[in-house]
Amino acid sequence: MPVLDEESHVESALASVLTQDYPGPLDVFVALGPSRDGTDEIVRRVAIGDSRVTTVPNPSGGRCSGLNAAIRAANGEVVVRVDARSILPSGYVERAVETLLRTGAANVGGVQRAVGNSPFTEAVADALSSPFGMGGARYRTGGREGAVDTVFLGAFEREALVAAGLFDESLVGNEDYELNVRLRRDGGIVWFDPSLSVDYTPRPTLGALARQYANYGAWKRRVVRLHPTSLRPRQMVPPVVLLALMAAVALAPWQPLTLLAPAAYALAVGLAAVATSRRPSRIIRLLTIFPTMHLAWGAGFLVGRGRARR
Repeated sequence: MPVLDEESHVESALASVLTQDYPGPLDVFVALGPSRDGTDEIVRRVAIGDSRVTTVPNPSGGRCSGLNAAIRAANGEVVVRVDARSILPSGYVERAVETLLRTGAANVGGVQRAVGNSPFTEAVADALSSPFGMGGARYRTGGREGAVDTVFLGAFEREALVAAGLFDESLVGNEDYELNVRLRRDGGIVWFDPSLSVDYTPRPTLGALARQYANYGAWKRRVVRLHPTSLRPRQMVPPVVLLALMAAVALAPWQPLTLLAPAAYALAVGLAAVATSRRPSRIIRLLTIFPTMHLAWGAGFLVGRGRARR
């Protein structure tokens, strides 16, 4: 688990790991970045109370460098990734290991179940579970068990993970997708198991959500440059929509009919909002959340530089 400035979430995330009823040794390695809040103190207090928890320094604060430092410090045959904003359900680790053994996969993961803790994050959670919001990725919306391009978090067969070269530390976003590209290129299977559902807390404001999705888009472009064949048609929808909307507005003084494009998009957003929730307050929030996710991701993919978190 790599952590940085997560004092509001890390204790709950660790508790969900330490209460796993796994019939074998389970050690927890937490990579501590240079947090400016009380994250380190919380983790060290938990480590003092539970000998299974080991802290690993991560001076850069990067997610991938933290993951790699923790993986190198561990010696288990299976590596389970956990994020500080995620809550593992009871039985998660045991089920993940069983699925690894049953399928022979290199990586097994499941559903990112967004759970809000405020009216805004509850609306974001609705958007994340909607095909209109996220393009139907199975780890977001659920679906049948089977081989996929990528999964949320992941339980890795250590030998395959090391052979692939661990996480690419030059990436700040989309690192999980990029690693899964290399695992699949090496002949490994990335397996989606819908019974592995992990709770995740969305970003708390529209601005934070926009920055998050702009970063997602920018780092997706970087991964596509590294692995051109990894691009999927659904991933081109946000930048194409953004370009179409910009072109329509620019051409409107000469061709007013081009404004039908943003009108059609606005209608689609409205219909999707109504289909996603029946609560008027959430529908109103979704009218801004859906476009923020789509257009920020598209802008990031087209022109974003992929900024690292401090």
